[in-house]
Amino acid sequence: MSMKILREIIRIVLGATFVFSGFVKAIDPLGSAYKFTDYFTAFGTDWASAFSLFLSIVLSLAEYGVGVAMLINYKVKLFSWLTLVFMAIFFPLTLWIAIKNPVTDCGCFGDAIIISNWATFYKNIVLMAFAIFVVVNRNQYSNRLKPLYQHSVFIASLILLVSVQFYGLNHLPIIDFRPYKIGNNIIEGMQVPEGAPQDIYENQFTYKNKQTGKLQKFTDSDYPWQDTLHWEYVEMNSKLVKSGYHPPIHDFTIENSYGEDVADFFLHSENYTLMLISYNLEKSNKKRQNEINTLASEALSKGWNFICLTAATSEDIIQFELQYDPSYEIFSCDEITLKTIIRSNPGLMLTHQGTILDKWHWRDIPEFEKISSLYAD
Repeated sequence: MSMKILREIIRIVLGATFVFSGFVKAIDPLGSAYKFTDYFTAFGTDWASAFSLFLSIVLSLAEYGVGVAMLINYKVKLFSWLTLVFMAIFFPLTLWIAIKNPVTDCGCFGDAIIISNWATFYKNIVLMAFAIFVVVNRNQYSNRLKPLYQHSVFIASLILLVSVQFYGLNHLPIIDFRPYKIGNNIIEGMQVPEGAPQDIYENQFTYKNKQTGKLQKFTDSDYPWQDTLHWEYVEMNSKLVKSGYHPPIHDFTIENSYGEDVADFFLHSENYTLMLISYNLEKSNKKRQNEINTLASEALSKGWNFICLTAATSEDIIQFELQYDPSYEIFSCDEITLKTIIRSNPGLMLTHQGTILDKWHWRDIPEFEKISSLYAD
């Protein structure tokens, strides 16, 4: 392979990776914002969470822009350095995340591709090498396209991405990579296949030598649990050494005021079920609450199920009921689960026997007549 072909392959691979990473984040800006919040919580800087959405938008736009520039060979001398700056930031950061494991998923490819923290770091080793290679060879890249064409493609690409971000924020993501996407069945998503591998843990026991007072660590095979004359038990720590199969949906519950999980009733119901999703009732948008109440009353009168799922406190639920007098019952669900189900507060999800038929942002919730005409028998 000639050096010229190698230069082009590395440039294209580097650019395509940045374009993909930026695009999947831009599709779901709220999802990326939630990931930033997770990081800030892990770092003990919760005050920075106020900037999560802004950083989500800026990061995806910057990644995408750098990637497009590399793909179309646009101002390579400038953007090769910007690529290297990106990697100089991400490389040590992902190494620290891999070692400390403050979050289980780095979110580098949004919800499109979930990889481990160590896999993310190994990926960045390759990208770092590619970025250095492009910088070293930056003077060897020549533009074959007319400058006006390159300018136009670059600017049009950024406008497209901003449009995708705007739509994702004001409606729902144009592509849903989450386990609660339309067409998926929640019941099936919670099942573990027969014979699926289980998590494997390694236990480490700490004992104190009664004669010397020194602490010593043992494994399952050699810990001195019977030798109480010489050893005193201190503690046991379990470490996950091999992850088994985890179903894509593992935390979906619908709890009533008594703490009972009644999810099976609604997931197996032969009637259509509309779920109003509001992870925080206090912060939910109330502009269409009266219309939602009307929709709920009409649905219930036709024999449909209509419920609200929230992570709000009992006090907030009582306050909400006093203020808006909903005709539907409000149940509790995990906040992260609700944020994963729909990127809207509130949002509406339609299910039938566990299958997700449709989802709507609060701005797009239709009247019951339209919903029933589409899905009712």
